Amino acid sequence: MVDHHQRHTQLRKGVNAIVIHHVDDENGCVSIKRSRPKLLFFLTFCSLLSCCLILISSPSSTFPHLYSYEGEDGTISDSKPPLCSSVSNGTICCDRSSIRSDICIMKGDIRTSSPSFSIFLYTSDHISGAGEELRHEKIKPYTRKWEPSTMATIDELTLVSKKPNSTIDNRHKCDVYHGVPAVFFSTGGFTGNVYHEFNDGLIPLYITSQKFNKKVVFVILEYHDWWVTKYGDVLSRLSDYEPVDFNGDNRTHCFSEAIVGLRIHDELAINSSSMTDNKTIEDFHDVLDAAYLPRIRDLVHEEPQETREPEKPKLVIISRNGSRAIMNQGLLVKMAEKIGFAVEILWPDKTTELAKIYRSLNSSDVMIGVHGAAMTHFLFMKPGSVFIQVVPLGTNWAAETYYGGPAKKLGLRYIRYEILPQESSLYNEYESNDVVLKDPDSVNDRGWEFTKKIYLDRQKVRLNLARFRKHLVRSHFYIMAKRNQAQVQTRPRT
Repeated sequence: MVDHHQRHTQLRKGVNAIVIHHVDDENGCVSIKRSRPKLLFFLTFCSLLSCCLILISSPSSTFPHLYSYEGEDGTISDSKPPLCSSVSNGTICCDRSSIRSDICIMKGDIRTSSPSFSIFLYTSDHISGAGEELRHEKIKPYTRKWEPSTMATIDELTLVSKKPNSTIDNRHKCDVYHGVPAVFFSTGGFTGNVYHEFNDGLIPLYITSQKFNKKVVFVILEYHDWWVTKYGDVLSRLSDYEPVDFNGDNRTHCFSEAIVGLRIHDELAINSSSMTDNKTIEDFHDVLDAAYLPRIRDLVHEEPQETREPEKPKLVIISRNGSRAIMNQGLLVKMAEKIGFAVEILWPDKTTELAKIYRSLNSSDVMIGVHGAAMTHFLFMKPGSVFIQVVPLGTNWAAETYYGGPAKKLGLRYIRYEILPQESSLYNEYESNDVVLKDPDSVNDRGWEFTKKIYLDRQKVRLNLARFRKHLVRSHFYIMAKRNQAQVQTRPRT
């Protein structure tokens, strides 16, 4: 499984003269942090010259274009409505403007053909045009369009708008007619990694389908029984209907409206300005709440009832085996308990029931974990909780982009703990002046294989507990102050 850090490297491929550390998706800018002095001077001069030429050629329109970016999905915002916002009956409209995914919308007499990986839209007889076929589109309904290597593994659908032909169309008679729209998407690609399951799948599925208020059918390419079982509780909060296995169901399914592909805004985030009723990532969190609450109630009912003392703030440590494990985790637990936390160790894996993980984190006050896919579970925490991400060497950009920034958008109090070289297991493998320890960015610039081999697969952390302690003390103080404030607000007046 390729880690999602690969995005960092692929966006920089072929760039050697200038060291580009990342593309800032939120601001739509490329961050250039280092270059050779002569080259930097040359580039600065060229940039100034270009700006001058632009200002001379079009003084009245330059600044609105320079400052027109507002969205979180890598597109330019302006006053025009988005592409395909209005689709007339009997037509196909495809929006390919996003770097992240393509979307095609179809309305009218829509029929699936699984054996040919096609979706047909039959138009009225009176529509003019040469030949039977009026329009032909190709689309891979997965949200990593900018990764050619990933998209090469995704099944492609052919969308065809055509005139009715009684002889040919008898083979495409409706076996199942659905009175609600369809959303077609793939669970291929990096499905199997919890980060990708939420970032590339569930959140885009919510973004795309929530406007239908559950009156929608999900048609899944590269259907996995385990995925549908794992996320069945969430899917039931997004759709009132059983999902359709496109590859495995050869019946002709008919719809009057279909969206092929999913919209995606940003890493584990939702751009409210692009949503119906200004929905946010907190609204998605509410969907998770509703999805897992019934099972959590069952879990509580199954447990023996005990008389409990007033609860201490709960701290959950997301633990890892192997790479990026906390080597002195036992001492960390003892220190946290002395500060006043009730500590729970969570070892999530692919077999762990999500409702149990959700219950642990949704009832926690603080979560600690080392950067990695399991940090996606911050989505399970209540807004206002504390998320402390331990950031190993060489992972600063990815830690902030994939988890730190999104956690703040959810309303969490986010703390980034960047380890020092002495807190890394790599400190015992390299000389103290080696670039692996002193300049991880330069190592990352060599390519994804170096990042993975050195910083992701071989690195563990041994926390400087004296240094880390202050974050726990501040977190404890914050939680207790918040509790006291809540008690004052709910105390009846006399």
